[in-house]
Amino acid sequence: MHPKIEEFLIEKKQNIAELGKQKHLQELGLSFLLETAKDKYSYNFSWLGMPIIQFPQDMIALQEIIWNVKPDLIIETGIAHGGSLVLSASILELIGNNGLVVGIDIDIREHNREAIENHPMFKRIELVEGSSISAEVIETVRGLSEDKQNILVILDSNHTHDHVLEELKLYSPLVSVGSYCIVFDTVIEDMPEDSFPDRPWGKGNNAKTAVWEFLSERSDFVIDKEIEDKLLITVAPDGYLKRIR
Repeated sequence: MHPKIEEFLIEKKQNIAELGKQKHLQELGLSFLLETAKDKYSYNFSWLGMPIIQFPQDMIALQEIIWNVKPDLIIETGIAHGGSLVLSASILELIGNNGLVVGIDIDIREHNREAIENHPMFKRIELVEGSSISAEVIETVRGLSEDKQNILVILDSNHTHDHVLEELKLYSPLVSVGSYCIVFDTVIEDMPEDSFPDRPWGKGNNAKTAVWEFLSERSDFVIDKEIEDKLLITVAPDGYLKRIR
């Protein structure tokens, strides 16, 4: 590595560390998220023409992780319109390996399936319909992962505590050392009590509480705080889990 590039990377790491100490900036980030959530800000974006219901900061973090980890399998629970699948597949395409993205959803709507299957990146996507925690789906995913050496997992389906905790228990063994299990929408714990009146999840019952319980029983995963420190705005605080052993 050229010394100038190394110098820049050291400076960047120092900048991120300083951001992590500035609680008022983190509070501003959360405030922005809370205020814009009411207007469905995260619905405004797309990736290669496909809607992706995500904050731009987390989209950037995801592509950085995929590029650095270079997985040959990415498992995603929760498909929606398919934008996240296409993002993952497009980065794998640039990496140039034989990487595959497996997208799992309990209900893949016909119009979304059609859009995904007609996208150029579908060549790297496998769709699995069913509950992410069902025995049948787990058996299918394990079959697809048998010959894979480097696996990344993204959890973004049902956000209740019990569901996410079960997903963590089922999918975390597939994550390679040095790779990640990314748990989205952990920010639900930081939102007002009445934020999700028509949903089964909320404060005290969500992805973040599941992550906390999962980590209380494990030592092979840690929260990569550097990611959320540099993003400042993220739907996944405490949700970027790196496997260290």
